[in-house]
Amino acid sequence: MRSAAKANVFSSLTPTAEEICEQVQRILGSEEFHAPKRGRNFLEFVVNETLAGRSSFLKAFTIANVVFGREASFDPQNDPVVRIEAGRIRKALERYYLVVGQADEVIITVPKGGYVPHFEYALDTSVPAPPGNGPQNAPPADLADQRHPHPEGQPPALPTARGVATGLLFFFVLLLLALGSALFVARNVPTGSPSSATYRPKVAVEFFATSSTIDPNLDIARGLRDDIIGQLAQLDDIVVVADASRDDHAAAADYALQGNIQMDGRKLRSVARLVRQADGAVVWASNFDAELRAQNKLGIQTNVAGQIVSALGQPLGALFQAEPGLVAVPMKNGDHDAYPCVLAYHSYVQTMTAQSHGAARECLWQATRRMPDNATSWALLSMVYLDEIRFRYKLGTTPSAESLELATVSAERAALLAPHDPQVLRAMMLVNFFRGDIDKALAAGTAAYAANPNDVEVAGEYGLRLAMSGKWQSGCELISIAIDKNAGSRGYYQGGMALCAFMRGDMQAAEQWSRKSDLDCNPLRHLVLLSILGAAGKLDEARVEQDWLHINAPALMTNIRQEMSLRLKRPEDQERFFDGLRAAGVAVNLPS
Repeated sequence: MRSAAKANVFSSLTPTAEEICEQVQRILGSEEFHAPKRGRNFLEFVVNETLAGRSSFLKAFTIANVVFGREASFDPQNDPVVRIEAGRIRKALERYYLVVGQADEVIITVPKGGYVPHFEYALDTSVPAPPGNGPQNAPPADLADQRHPHPEGQPPALPTARGVATGLLFFFVLLLLALGSALFVARNVPTGSPSSATYRPKVAVEFFATSSTIDPNLDIARGLRDDIIGQLAQLDDIVVVADASRDDHAAAADYALQGNIQMDGRKLRSVARLVRQADGAVVWASNFDAELRAQNKLGIQTNVAGQIVSALGQPLGALFQAEPGLVAVPMKNGDHDAYPCVLAYHSYVQTMTAQSHGAARECLWQATRRMPDNATSWALLSMVYLDEIRFRYKLGTTPSAESLELATVSAERAALLAPHDPQVLRAMMLVNFFRGDIDKALAAGTAAYAANPNDVEVAGEYGLRLAMSGKWQSGCELISIAIDKNAGSRGYYQGGMALCAFMRGDMQAAEQWSRKSDLDCNPLRHLVLLSILGAAGKLDEARVEQDWLHINAPALMTNIRQEMSLRLKRPEDQERFFDGLRAAGVAVNLPS
């Protein structure tokens, strides 16, 4: 959740005690605040103590004694009751503000690392809705902004002197923050790297050269270039420079897309490369082949252009990976551009650490508060929440039904805003898959893949869901395509190929795919390899994997059946996997 404004320079920017108390009662009275009685008592206690000036006494021992009735012998080191309850309250608050509290003027959070609540005003509560957000386009009441209506016949109140003063103070504070942020970025971004959070790389698409063996009447080079320009121009995060022949345009571009076309009989090869203009470095290059006998000229142009654009502009494509200076940080107050949070999400996907997960979650949560009509932010936030369940052992998170509910709420909000967007459909596919609604999951995946078959991340994720739903042949084909097209999460899909080989009984290929995967720190990768080695009879090597899991993921070893049932949806596939573990000497608990 977003950080509080309690420590702001101007104390007048902090909500008053009366406003905070009213907000607490609003939260506690809402059916969407899911917390037990002692959790509600916890929230009231920490808020009241803070307002009374006794926040320094909000320690685990004090809360356990006063709120939970623990004895004086309570030891917070051995009894995590307060820490656990604080975590539940954080998620309950987060859910409240996502579902019904988006228009509330006061934000209450309990930041991690302590039990002292923070209070802040929501800066966007007075911003008028953008055009086109009339009642006919509003989402359902349980997800839409719940504005407080004015009494019938009474016009909205004009800003008070306090409100105007507060607005001016906000303006100057934000100006200072922006200046400080700019100076910080200028000191820390490498020379030649873009430093603006709203930076969009400029790509000059040059004319492709052709070999003398190509019939000039085909004019396929010009047609391919035109298709590339047309498809790149549809990506919001890239600026396309079409007239690269003009010196001023070429010099202004960050990258040049160059290439040539060769012919060998009826086989056409397109060679493309992305060159960084600042130093001439080739940051990406690839070949794309087509058969003139199998497709006509227009079909080849469209398909090859789609593959090139996907390789460059997909979320983990060449352009994103070539921009190390684009350090993704949580959004600051007043920043209405979601692009930094998109970068934060993709930076998290690449690193998969608890720190990057927290940064992405924080940033995206703020983005949905600032821009509730941005479907991309909602879709990515949904996947971040879901990762607390599916990658819990890698991230060290404590999943709960609340995580899945938050993921569902966010995905459904995204679907209301952009029902045909591939990323939104991908989020809906994943949420429904982990909720156990396989028909809805695969329907969303089918729609996502049909909307953009060139998005290798969507294709690969859809392939995984197909395979793990029991449609191994079609699913594994899509996973293989994602790997061949250099999908960003390569190790993730290699792990999927290991399962594909395992399920068809090819243990040699399964082991090769598993060991090729670069997910060495992911416990589930070790669990899959353990089952493969057990099924292959390689018990000594299996023991190494089992020892690693007992040391690094002991909780997984006591929860194997539940974890794998989240992923492998058919009982026969689950049992085949468990048989491999049993052959390695692992006890798999019977279903309860």
